[in-house]
Amino acid sequence: MRVSASVTQDLGMPAIYLHILAELLRTIGLDERDLLLRVGLDPARLQSTSVRVSQAQASEFVTRAIIESGEPGLGIMLARELKLPLHGALGVAVMSSRTLKDALDLMTRYLTLRAPHLSVRSREHGNAVHYTILCDGDPGPLQGFIMDAMLFGCAFMGEQLTGTAIGGSGILRKGAEPPYFHRFRQSIVMPVSYNSQENALVIPLNALSAPIRFSDDQLAESSRAQCEVALKQLTEDAGFACRVRRVIETSYPFPPKLARVAATLFVSERTLKRRLQEEQASFQNLVDQVRLERARELLTGTNINLNQVADVLGYADAANFTRAFKRWTGVSPSQYRDAEQQSAATFLRARMPAPA
Repeated sequence: MRVSASVTQDLGMPAIYLHILAELLRTIGLDERDLLLRVGLDPARLQSTSVRVSQAQASEFVTRAIIESGEPGLGIMLARELKLPLHGALGVAVMSSRTLKDALDLMTRYLTLRAPHLSVRSREHGNAVHYTILCDGDPGPLQGFIMDAMLFGCAFMGEQLTGTAIGGSGILRKGAEPPYFHRFRQSIVMPVSYNSQENALVIPLNALSAPIRFSDDQLAESSRAQCEVALKQLTEDAGFACRVRRVIETSYPFPPKLARVAATLFVSERTLKRRLQEEQASFQNLVDQVRLERARELLTGTNINLNQVADVLGYADAANFTRAFKRWTGVSPSQYRDAEQQSAATFLRARMPAPA
């Protein structure tokens, strides 16, 4: 079975992966914040599990990270850090599966949610199943990084799931063994064979029935349902307006100029405006949508004052922000914050046990 996204779509990459990579860069002495800002990404936004980064920006960041760090093995280093909960609903669904086969079937079906440019094809070969990783399009120099992160990440996660190394399993890699691999070989939990015909995870048939130590049928069912909804939503969000919005959501400084967003998406300003108009959208409306969402987050999730909120959202002062917020919601930012706080307090009181 193979599930893939069209090569013409940019479904974005979960921002949390770039956040983890940035944290790794810091440990090896690179100024990760400076690098993110130069790519036009806001470091604070990457920590959100719901935000996605355009593939163009993600590719630029990874390429610069490899070059400036001088560490070609960053993909393997990232693979070590990809704990299952970081993969959102898919990670939870995989963790709560009954068997290793169930977990791998979920990965095959829903990989698009986490890595839209990759797909999985599974086939039996002798006494094993080969889970072949395919890349839609040509990632160029990032091919090695992508396959390192994906395949070695699967190896590490398999051990997390079962609590032990999966006997008889292995990893197949196309091309010659890269010079840096010997530094990581001892940390890889299964044999790796280069100069193979495919990039694949190989699992013995008799190992597929291995139980998952976190198995939970009810959680598995609800998480899988979340994955179905998310996959449908992601496919529906493949339009150009969604691509523009992703760039706006993660941009630094905020809000970004139209010219900067157009350059990030490799189109002219005129083309960007025209394509948005074809989808009954406009650049300013998309900026305002993101501003409103971020304003609500700041008003309900922090105690910073209105001048600080205005500054984060790119307004000259609190008065301009207040006028815009009232135009969007019908209430002032202060009224909105008070109402949300009162609602939260009422909810908490309702849940408190009655006095004895």
